[in-house]
Amino acid sequence: MPNHNVRLLVGLTILLTGCEVGPDYRQPQLDLPAIDDYSKAATEDVDKFVCSEWWTVFQDSVLDTLEKQAIEHNADLKQAMANIEIAMEEAGISMSNLLPSVKTDMSGGKTHPSRRMSATATDSVDYLGTIGISYEVDFFGKYRRANEAAMAQLLSSKAAREVVMLAVTSNVAKTYFSIRALDAKLAVATRTLKTREESYSVYKDRFATGYCTELDCLRLEAEMASIKTTVLDLEIALAKAETSLKALIGCSPREIISQKVTRGASIERLKIPCNVSNNIPSDLITRRPDVLQAECQLIAANAAIGETMALHFPSFSLTAAYGFESKLLSNLFASNANMWKFLSGISLPIFNGGKISAMTRKAEINYQKALLSYGGAVKTAFREVLDSLISRRKNSEIVVSRTRQVNALKKSYNLALSQKESGLIGLLDLLDVERGLLSAEMELVAALQNHLNSVVDLCKALGGGWKQNSLL
Repeated sequence: MPNHNVRLLVGLTILLTGCEVGPDYRQPQLDLPAIDDYSKAATEDVDKFVCSEWWTVFQDSVLDTLEKQAIEHNADLKQAMANIEIAMEEAGISMSNLLPSVKTDMSGGKTHPSRRMSATATDSVDYLGTIGISYEVDFFGKYRRANEAAMAQLLSSKAAREVVMLAVTSNVAKTYFSIRALDAKLAVATRTLKTREESYSVYKDRFATGYCTELDCLRLEAEMASIKTTVLDLEIALAKAETSLKALIGCSPREIISQKVTRGASIERLKIPCNVSNNIPSDLITRRPDVLQAECQLIAANAAIGETMALHFPSFSLTAAYGFESKLLSNLFASNANMWKFLSGISLPIFNGGKISAMTRKAEINYQKALLSYGGAVKTAFREVLDSLISRRKNSEIVVSRTRQVNALKKSYNLALSQKESGLIGLLDLLDVERGLLSAEMELVAALQNHLNSVVDLCKALGGGWKQNSLL
């Protein structure tokens, strides 16, 4: 091979290999707790809450079914999937810029020149068929940086879907627990209303026969009306909670109106997972999809800096074509009708009014903004886990305390009822004890709901069933 051909081949290889301007991505160094602060046992305990279907820790088959329906039909999740598909196409468009463009052209025509230009000019016929290839050499990494950014955006959109997935499944669980809590409160209020209605009926008859005062009768009527209002308020809240749940699991408008919400275990019988260590796992930032989403945005912003910096440098283009040309269509593919051409070009920006510099500065500012978002996502992750660990532990203690309170008030109510029938206490004393029992039973249900919700928050804070390698 002649020396000049060797030099040409080497030169083209260097051009095709090129380099990438702009900063390479490095994960930011954050002030994170040391790994030594966490025990292996703590991590093993936490793993109970990050199974692929974390809601199964409550051991309620109805909840399991609702979660699966939400994953399949929820509108927000479908939108997140559409965003992934858009990002995949964007990545494909970006990747295509790194590859040569090949096309074929076929043309044929007749030209009739002006007689004023040349009296002897004759008509000319020309037929042409070519296949061509064009390629812009990515010497300074403009397209490679753009592709890097597009791939990061694709991974970010996948992580965003997992964020939506966690939010949807968490809301389904919390809404379901709200329904079961409202069911329990409504049962307590309805039972109390029935007792008040029976007492009012008795005292109304006694007042009619002169065996009690009008004051006692009116007090009972007021208490009965108050509990009736509570029952109605609970029925309104329950209807709204059921509608919200049906919307979350993707019911159609017709199903929202007609479909009934299935119930599983009562709130008192729902399984609450055992205690978990209060240590935060050291690999928390790899467990959370929102942290990965923020980091992918940071990677994309970093790549955009290099993409804009590459615009300061020249761009190189190569174009080649091979085909056939003839005056007669019948001779177009004859052996001596072949033709070829090879072109190379270079384009260098000289003056653009500071546009490229402004684009680079904008990209650098966007990177700093993404860096702050990433740091904020990491802080939020550790804060939410710490808050949910504390909340779960304290709510567990509150449930124990509220249960003890209800048990004591039930005994107190039974004792007060016996004393009322014996004439040792009056109606007001009995009503006070009954109101206290009603309030305590309502608060116990609320405590159970808060305890269940704190476990949901812990599962969500730890990343739920999300696995980073599933996105790759």
